[in-house]
Amino acid sequence: MKKFLLIGAGVIALLHSCASNPITGKKELNFVSNSELFPTSFQQYGTFLKENKVISGTPEAKKVEEVGLKIKAAAEKYAAYLGKPEYLKGYQWEYKLVDNKDVNAWCMPGGKIVVYSGILPVTKDDNGLATVLGHEVSHALANHGAQRMSASQLQGIGAAGLAVATGGQSAENQQMWQQVYGIGSQVGGMLPFSRSHESEADKIGLILMAIAGYNPEESIVFWQRMSAQSGGGAPSEFLSTHPSDATRIANLKILIPEAKAIAAKVNAVK
Repeated sequence: MKKFLLIGAGVIALLHSCASNPITGKKELNFVSNSELFPTSFQQYGTFLKENKVISGTPEAKKVEEVGLKIKAAAEKYAAYLGKPEYLKGYQWEYKLVDNKDVNAWCMPGGKIVVYSGILPVTKDDNGLATVLGHEVSHALANHGAQRMSASQLQGIGAAGLAVATGGQSAENQQMWQQVYGIGSQVGGMLPFSRSHESEADKIGLILMAIAGYNPEESIVFWQRMSAQSGGGAPSEFLSTHPSDATRIANLKILIPEAKAIAAKVNAVK
């Protein structure tokens, strides 16, 4: 039985290995190059925009693009400060406001971002919007999409290995081990992995919004509004891809001074 559990443990351990990301400075699990991923991402983004109602020409749409471009400029400035301006080669930043009541925004690899109109009553102002867009841009900078794809591939490899290892057992036992592995790798590996991405995007997002001239302190106010809007209906953090609002707010309070200090250094460079 021990060898079966080691398969899942090996998968989880590998989630935190591989090459370093120049923006985060951390090692990342990434089996997919940007040259492979970006064209597919851009194509899927284009398809999504054709199939959904894009809002353009309104003050809200213009504001999304205006704040987005400032965050983009901040990302470029930050990459240059880190000595990695070439890292953003191939990114094609785009910000679209889409008519959708969901309180959500997302970013595809390569910098393709969608903001749903349903989140605007929660963002309320430029600082709130900068909180959201800084967070989404940070997902792209940290290669979180590629990392999730790579982690899913690795999880599948682990399941295949387990199937081989238990091939001589009864069908009932094989199914049991697959269930154990599926739950263990998801709760013990994939979900914490995803939550760490959210926290990482929050941290980088604070830096970007500060570089862009927005107030990182307002990120707390935004997440307090998000928490009030959800009405406490979110799933348990342990079983979620995202940190709880309370955890997020607590982390932001800790991270804000560092974000401001880094932004001041970046903006001091001529």
